[in-house]
Amino acid sequence: MGTIALILICYLIGSLSFAVLVSRACGLPDPRTYGSGNPGATNVMRTGKKAAAVLTLLGDGAKGWAAVFLAQQLAPSWGVSEAGIAACALATFLGHLFPVFFGFKGGKGVATTAGILLALNLWLGLAVLASWLLTFALSRISSLSALVAAVLAPVYAWFFLSKVYVAMVLVLALLLIWRHRANIRNLLQGKEGDFKKAQE
Repeated sequence: MGTIALILICYLIGSLSFAVLVSRACGLPDPRTYGSGNPGATNVMRTGKKAAAVLTLLGDGAKGWAAVFLAQQLAPSWGVSEAGIAACALATFLGHLFPVFFGFKGGKGVATTAGILLALNLWLGLAVLASWLLTFALSRISSLSALVAAVLAPVYAWFFLSKVYVAMVLVLALLLIWRHRANIRNLLQGKEGDFKKAQE
C-alpha cells in the first residue's frame, strides 16, 4: 500500500503544470491556447514575459526533483523498494505529461525530467544538462537539444545508477522523444524554429 500511495502522490505532484499556474498568476493567456499549444517554458516565452518563462522552467524542474526526493526520503519507512522509487519517478513524469488537474493535457517534460534525474543522481543530472546546453549553444534549437539529451540520458544513467533505474530512465527518455514527434518531423523537414523565433 505504501508504494501505491507514494506513486499516487508523485503523480499528483507531477500534475502541477507550472506553465498554466504561472500564466494565471501573471495574467497571461493559457499556454495551451497559443503558439505550439504546449504548456512549457518555451511556449510561455512567446508572450514576451521572460520572468514567467523562467518561473515555469524552475517550477517544472523543482517539482520533478521534489517528488523523487520525497519518495527517496519516505521509502524506508513506507516499505518502498528501489523499483518503487523508480516507479515514483516515472509517475511524476507521467503526471506532467497527463496532468489530472488540467484535463490530462500536459507538457513535453524536459524540465521535469531534468529535476527527476538531478534527484536520482547529481552527476547524471548535470551530465544531461550539459548535453542540453552544448547542443543548444551549437544549434539554438530547444527541441533538438532536448532530443539529444534524451538519447544520451540512458547512456549516462548506465554509469551512475542501478539497472532498475536505468530501465526507468530509458522509458522516460522514450516517452520524451515520443512527445517531441511533431518537432522531429519539423526538424527532418527543416521547419523547426530556433529559440529566437520562439520568443516572437
